[in-house]
Order: sequence, then C-alpha cells, then structure tokens
Amino acid sequence: MCRTNLVTAIVLVSLLGTHAAAQQPADTLFVGFGQADVTPHLTKPVYLAGFGKNRQATKVHDPIMARAIVLEHDNKKIAIVAVDVVGLFNEVAQRVRQRLPGYAYILVSSTHNHEGPDTMGLWGPNMFVSGIDADYLKQVESGIVEAIRQAEKTKQPVHASIGAAKAPELLHDGREPYVKHDELIALQFEDAGKRTVGVVVQWNCHPETLSSKNTEISADFVAATVEHLKKKYRCPVVYLTGTVGGLMTSLHVEVKDDQGRPLADGTFAKTERYGQLVGQLAETALSRAKPVRLTPFEIKTKSFFMPIDNTFYVLGFNLGVLKREAFLWTGDPHNAAPVDPKMPKKGKMCIKTEVGLLKLGELEIAAIPGEIYPELVLSKVQDPSDPGADFPLAAIEPGIYAQMKSPHRMIVGLANDEIGYILPKRQWDVKPPYCYGRKNAQYGEENSLGPETAPILCEVFRALSAGPNMK
Repeated sequence: MCRTNLVTAIVLVSLLGTHAAAQQPADTLFVGFGQADVTPHLTKPVYLAGFGKNRQATKVHDPIMARAIVLEHDNKKIAIVAVDVVGLFNEVAQRVRQRLPGYAYILVSSTHNHEGPDTMGLWGPNMFVSGIDADYLKQVESGIVEAIRQAEKTKQPVHASIGAAKAPELLHDGREPYVKHDELIALQFEDAGKRTVGVVVQWNCHPETLSSKNTEISADFVAATVEHLKKKYRCPVVYLTGTVGGLMTSLHVEVKDDQGRPLADGTFAKTERYGQLVGQLAETALSRAKPVRLTPFEIKTKSFFMPIDNTFYVLGFNLGVLKREAFLWTGDPHNAAPVDPKMPKKGKMCIKTEVGLLKLGELEIAAIPGEIYPELVLSKVQDPSDPGADFPLAAIEPGIYAQMKSPHRMIVGLANDEIGYILPKRQWDVKPPYCYGRKNAQYGEENSLGPETAPILCEVFRALSAGPNMK
C-alpha cells in the first residue's frame, strides 16, 4: 500500500471510530476490567501480615493479585482497585494517581488479607524492624497501575444490574455488642449481546480463614470466591472488602464439606469452601439483580487529619517501623502542623487520610480508609451504652449509610488508606470495669488510632455528603 492510501485508511478508521462513539446514547456507560499478579518472590524473607510478627512465608499457595475496574461516562473516568494485601497507606494511592493522570478519581483498596506480605510494616521479624520490603511495595504500586491500564484498554459499552443477598451464618462477630453487616452486594456488567463482561462483589469479612499458623502465601478465601465466579460467569471478577471491624471474620464460622463434616479453621479446605460459599451468595444476589443506572458520575472527596492516641503506633513512627508522613495535631481535623524531621517530635502526632463518596447514578459508594465497625455503618451504636464503657455519654456518631440517599448503597473499606479499627467512642473500653461484666477488655482498641477516630471520621463524612464540592 502506498503512503497516500495508508494515510487515507488511517483517517477513515479514525472517523469511523469517532462516528461509532457519537452514535452511543449520552448516558452510555463504558466499563473495562484488568488485573496484575503482584505475588512476591521468595528470594528473600517475606513476612506475612495480620497476626503475629516474624511469620515468614515458606511457599506460594495461590497468587496475590491486583484487580481493577475502570468506568467511563461523558469523558470522565473512575478506577477502583483491590489488592490481596493487608492494607496500603494513603501515600500509595497518591503515588498511583500521579502515575495515571486523566482520571477523575482512583480508589486504591486492599482486601485486608492476613495471609499475604506485610505492606504496612507492623509484622516484621520483631517490633523494632519493619516487615515491608521497599522493592515489593514498588512492585505492588506498578501492579496497580498495570491493572488499571489493562482495564482502560478493555472498556466497552455495557448495561449494569445490581443485586444483594444476606448471610449472617457466614460471619462471626468477635466483639460485643454483636452487630453484623451481613449483606453482600454484587454488580453485573453485560454487553449488547447479554454476555457478562465483568462482575464486582463487595462482602464484609476478614480474609483470615487460614489463621495464624499458616506460612503459605495466599489470598485466603478471596481467591476461591473470585475463581468460583470466574468459572460461573466466564468473566473477570473484582472483590471488594467492606465493613470488617467489630470483628467480622470467617474464623469460628461453621463450614462443612460435601459430606457434612465440619472443616477446621486454619485449613485450606475450609478456606476454599468458605470462598465458594461467598461465591454462591454472590450468585444468589445476581439472580435477584435488577437493572441499575450508573451514570452520571458525581465524586466527593475530603482529606483531613486524625490524631494518634495509640502509644504503640507512636512508638512505631519513632522507630521508623511505620513509614508514612506524620504531622502535629492542632485539635483541628482540617489543619495540622508539619513535623521537622531534624527536631524531636513534641506534642501529639497525627496522620493525613481521606474519605470519599461516589455517586454513580443510582448507586452510592462510601470510601472509608480503615476497618469500620458495623454499628457506625448501619446506625446501630449501642444506646444506652454499657455503664462499663470509658465514654458512656459520648455522642453517637452519624451513621455512614444514613448519609447516602440513593436507591443503592455500597461501602469499600480500607479505601485509599488503612488507619486501623474505627469503633464508636461510647463503646471504647480499655479501663476497668469492663463492659458486659467481662473480666478483661475486648479486642479492638489496640489496633485503633484512638477514641476520637470515629467521631472525627463520621462527622467529616457527614459534612462531605451534605456539601457541594463535587468534582
């Protein structure tokens, strides 16, 4: 072909593509899916996160993945990514966004997997040494970018449907008062020929079925859930973690094999079976799915500061085990003072984090940067509080779902950060006498920034939902 004919052909293809795009209705939603394998290599020590320190990986059972969905409407693009790790700090989301200009919003989350590599620094060989491998963290960030770029390349016009299903029997609540967020949300995307091109599932459970003695790298039950749905619908699947504080866990949940025999915690048999059950729950949700409009996009985000009252976290910062930017708390969540790295840290430390609210047509998605308790999502904070609580008269925080007015709601936890547990202030209980007549304090506070975390975060989210600052 001569050069003139080649140029003409290129112009015609370009014009035809532009014409085809112009023929799409104004409310057309484009969606693409992508993934990247971010499994660490065992050529040097890999410390597994989520339980005790110095738990070194001995082999890889199944891969650690970054899975992404990209949505586009009216030249506005959103990416949502979930990685099979315990948590990623806000700086990771910021660096990913810098590498991918042109997006109206990028949400970087983790599944909170307890059988993957340490990505926060808390589970190294001892309390004085971080468990993070800097090269591996770069691998994770590049994998997130790769997954988003892959999803961008596969975008196509789709129709969406949404469904929900509840299964309280698949959750164990590890802390009184017992409140479960037992609803699974599933989105299905189909092309013009009714072929499923992707599924998104959001469930509220710690991926920790393999428990603390496992030394094989795994995505825990999430791997089995994704695989189950991929085989069923023959398409990519993105799994998102939602409300997991409290503690929403698969441990102590009775799961049986095909012969009706109970499967033990800490085994791959139970982990895989539990993942299949979550996959079947998603099937139930999708069998009830109704068409949903996911356009136009409205995006609200707010960065703010959170004080650190947890002495172990402060120690982690001072030892360099927790590697993220710190500030000095001024008492104002919207204004903190910088820390001079050359000077001793004086005063209370704080960190910068963010919340988000995505309104995609008839669906609202809350992006919460940690492990929020169901009470705070569902407006079920105990009232009256137990007299043994440390702050029994604390104001009840505004519920997350109560601020969301669309027909459909979803929550993504550990979104763009991992700040630990977010629990109601009036349920804070570290001083005797303990709530519910217990002899010892319940688990939770030791992995929280402090008692002001929930009041500040929930108020910031309330103001965000009511405010006009749309992107």
